[in-house]
This record gives sequence, C-alpha cells and structure tokens, in this order.
Amino acid sequence: MKKLFIFCFVTLLSLVNTETIATQEFTQEPTTFTEQVKSIQKSNVKYYQSDNKTNQIPYFDNRFRIDAKLDEITLLFYRNRGSRPIILVRPDGSKLRVDNVDKSKVQWHDDSTFDLIRIEKPMPGPWQAIGDIMPESQIMVMSDVKIEVEPLPEVVLSGETIKVVGKLYNGDEPINTPHFRNVVKLDVHFYSTNNTDYENFGASALKLTSFRDDGHNLDEYAADGLFTGEFRLDFAAGEWQPVFLIKLPMASRELRQKPLVLHKSPITIAVETSENENNPHSMTLSINPTYVDPNSLVFQGKITFPDKQIEPFSIMDDQQGDTRIKDIENTESGIYRINVSAFGKTTSGREFRLTVPEFSFNVKPSDDEYLMITTDENGVEQTVSIDREQKLLADREAELAQAKIVRQQAEEEKEMQTMIMIAAGNGGIIVIALVLFFVMRKKKK
Repeated sequence: MKKLFIFCFVTLLSLVNTETIATQEFTQEPTTFTEQVKSIQKSNVKYYQSDNKTNQIPYFDNRFRIDAKLDEITLLFYRNRGSRPIILVRPDGSKLRVDNVDKSKVQWHDDSTFDLIRIEKPMPGPWQAIGDIMPESQIMVMSDVKIEVEPLPEVVLSGETIKVVGKLYNGDEPINTPHFRNVVKLDVHFYSTNNTDYENFGASALKLTSFRDDGHNLDEYAADGLFTGEFRLDFAAGEWQPVFLIKLPMASRELRQKPLVLHKSPITIAVETSENENNPHSMTLSINPTYVDPNSLVFQGKITFPDKQIEPFSIMDDQQGDTRIKDIENTESGIYRINVSAFGKTTSGREFRLTVPEFSFNVKPSDDEYLMITTDENGVEQTVSIDREQKLLADREAELAQAKIVRQQAEEEKEMQTMIMIAAGNGGIIVIALVLFFVMRKKKK
C-alpha cells in the first residue's frame, strides 16, 4: 500500500481559470505516480499570480489532483489563525467537512492554523479546497517526513549546554515551508542504555528539549527551515541513547543516534576557610585535563554571601595550568554559595560551555560571635553574625518576650476561672430557687 503525504499549500489570492490550471499543471501528466512525484518536486509547482480578472470564482483556484493509484493520502492545508476548518470538494461535487466524514475512512485534525486530513481510498481526479487558506502557497507531493540531525560530539561533559540543529526532509528534498513549524513538533529524549558499568544504570528516560524554528534562544533565524535544539546535560553521568522524535498530529517518526558517554564535570571546587576575619577565604578550581584543555578555560561566576549579598567574578586566561585560585572576602559567619560557568575547549579542539554544580561552605562563628536567623523585608530568611553583647541583648529581649507571653496566658487563665466561678454560682442560685419553688407549691397542695 502506498502511503504518501500530499501537502497542499493553496492560495485564495491566485485567481486562475480552471481550464488554465489543468492545462498548465496536468496536460503532460507522467505515466506513473512515482514519475509524477519526481516531476512535481523538481518543478516546485506553484499557483500562478493573476490580475483577479481572469476568473471571478476564487474557490476554483484551490485545486489539486489525486492520482488513481493512491491507496491513502494525507492532506495539509494552512489557514489564517482562528479561521474555520476548510471544506473539501471531491471530483463528483460532493463535499467533505470536519463534522460529516466517515471516520472509518477519514481522519481529520483541525487546529487553529491548519487542517491535517488523512483519507483512505480517495476519489481520483481534481479536488478543490474551500476556506480561508494562507496566500502565496505551493503544492508539494510528500513521500515521507524525516529529520536529519547533526551528530552529537564524541566527548560530552556533565553540566554542558549543547546546541543541535535539525533539518526536515520530504524524502530526499528539504522542507523549507515556514508554516510547517506549526504542524510538526520535534523533541529530544535520552534513554539509559542500562549498562551496569555506568552510574546511570536503571535511570528513567529524560525529555531534554524541543526543537525550535522561531529565532529565539540559540535558534539563529526564524522560519529558515533549520530547527534548533538547546539542552543542558545536568543529569547523571553514564551511557545514554539519544532519540530525536518527530510528532505530527496523526503520525510520528524517530531518529536514534549511537549511544554516547556523558563524562563527569572536569571541574571541581574547594575552599580553604579563614579563621581570621581580616583574611579572605581561598577558592581553588581544579581542572581534570583528561578531556579538556586547562589553558583554554575561562570562568564566570558569582558568590552569594550569608546576608544574601551577591558578588560577580571572572577568572580570565592570565592563569594557566590545572588550577585557578580566587580569594573570597570574609564578611561574616554563615553559609557561602558559589556558582561558576566555564568556557573552553576539549582536547579535540571543540568549544564548549558548562555549568559547574553549586558549591557551598559554612563559616562557623568565633567564640565571641554568634549566628542569628532573621527575616528581611521580602520575607527571606538571612543568617547574620552578632557579637557577645548583641547576643546577650537578644537573649534578654527574647526572655522578656517569653515572660510577657507567660503573664498574658496566666491572666487569660485567671479570667477564665473567674467566669467559670460566676457561672457556677449563678447556676447554683437558680437550682436553689427552683427547689424552693417546688417545695412551697407542694406544701400549699
């Protein structure tokens, strides 16, 4: 069974006489459908522009022909956003609408910008489409939709951000239609190979990103037919299987590349803390030269101090070798956090960028210094250091506050007891009065 995608991009602005279209497009029809496909792909058939006087019935312009040898077709029509689904007119004049088709033979997916229709055993002959179809369109006969993706690098590093470019093809011909990006969805998945020699054995499948052709992030140009995927390898090191998935409303394709090994980050952070408040802490970045060139690396980062103040820093290529050293100001006791991004080359010369896992260290207070947790004006907790005198004052204030709470609780309990005693006394008086009332009444009888 032949299953071919026929993507019809037809225009309402091209007003051409029906006989003229038939003559221009189908007078020398190839003897086989394969030859017809090659002929149409080679000539890149378009609807001809007119002066809007040749034919006053624009619907007749949206015309295409279905070959008698087709067992199944898939039609794609682009519409103006928010417009109603199109109407298909078959060669015998009967109409197909989204809400009156034989679902055993026709599948119809209507979106806000397109209609995707699959028909089994379509009627051969000239068809027409009626609707608010996008202008400046063309007819293409699709044999198969597939994707070609640049191979991933041989050496990839944990924390690295990868850019991958993919291209969609119709058989061997590239698809350059800008509107096609609204129909197709391209995803990147990583599956563990479950190799017991690696740390990611038994790890769950990961969806990393979706390809884009909108000119945002790492995609260079919108609607240029090149789909760009950007993903960060911030998961367990080990052996992974990359899978690129094409999703259409009624079909899907996938491309599997050879497994790759994600190596651990080549950069580690260590800090030697200073016990003297006048001396800075010392941070050391250690570089594993197995897969990267240490002398090519430069760093950009930031330090978050215990009071939530942030200080950016950079380490340029004036330092060489397997280590980089950076002083960190010793502002106070508490938790310091370090975030670093690295830029450099692998041993093979490939440029890369990666994010080093966050590193934190805790500076303990001295004997005369104490830590106290406070809340800033935004409700964020901060750890600040205070001296002995401030600590005694804070403790005294806390004791006074606690004593005040105890007194308030005691007063509330006393008031409650008084109210209970009053209620009990009033209740006793009422009971005695009732008893006397019934006794006096009985004596009278």
